[in-house]
Amino acid sequence: MAFHINGRRLASEIEQHLAAVIQRHQNRAGRPPGLAVLRIGDDPASGVYVSNKEKACERIGISRHGAHISKDITLEEMLHVIHSMNEDPLIDAILLQLPLPPSLDPGILLEAISPEKDADGLHTLNLGRLLKGEPGPRSCTPSGIMVLLANNKIPLEGQHAVVIGRSTLVGKPMALMLQSANATVTMAHSHTIDLSSITRRADILVVAAGSPQLIGARHVKPNAVVIDVGIHRVPIDEITENGSKSYLCGDVNSNELEEIASALTPVPGGVGPMTVAMLLTNTVMNWGNRCTLDNPLEDLVSF
Repeated sequence: MAFHINGRRLASEIEQHLAAVIQRHQNRAGRPPGLAVLRIGDDPASGVYVSNKEKACERIGISRHGAHISKDITLEEMLHVIHSMNEDPLIDAILLQLPLPPSLDPGILLEAISPEKDADGLHTLNLGRLLKGEPGPRSCTPSGIMVLLANNKIPLEGQHAVVIGRSTLVGKPMALMLQSANATVTMAHSHTIDLSSITRRADILVVAAGSPQLIGARHVKPNAVVIDVGIHRVPIDEITENGSKSYLCGDVNSNELEEIASALTPVPGGVGPMTVAMLLTNTVMNWGNRCTLDNPLEDLVSF
């Protein structure tokens, strides 16, 4: 039976650590850390994600400076919003919640965020810092996965890791972080031929494909560690006993892997909570840098 890697519990422990750090340094800094989450439009999933992030901020003492912006905002108006937040001394981190309305170019808006206030490590400068192994904000989902692996003492050095998905948000930074930990990394994607022949060689399989239950028993070798990044709400034909018309699943068919994998991240409760935890971590790190505090999270962020 596969061991279930509990991201929710670890995220809670990280939140407690961050809350203690904020309380310890707040008098010296003169203010709490500040996070601005920018949600544009009315995408339902984005609404849930932003609400979860705001609640997490409240739990640990980060002040919120976000905004829910109309989908009709122009690019020029949105750039003005970001520039004003870049100049706001109470804001340490800015997160642009994706996806955006079709009228807005995410690349232009992400580049407009000050690299020192980048909450998700997506600015070109911070991606370059990751590539060169220099300090800087890291993309929240892959960094959360790295902390999960380290906390569960899953060895990476010399292991063959396969990453499915090549997005700038997850796949590419994930591969770089695994390489930095001395894993041998293969990347697969939607144009990969004979996917199972590649994934079955993986000691560690990270699935960020964006496709419900893409990965099953035929894709995974015995005793592999499987990290499921996806989360999907899938409709069902009949309403369940609790009245639900859908269920949540990931990119992995976890039922098929219970007797094959050595460890799995569940959906929900695996990678998702860690993504939020690392957003909070990036905010506190930026706060420490901007308020010239000693690195308060050196024991947590080491990749």
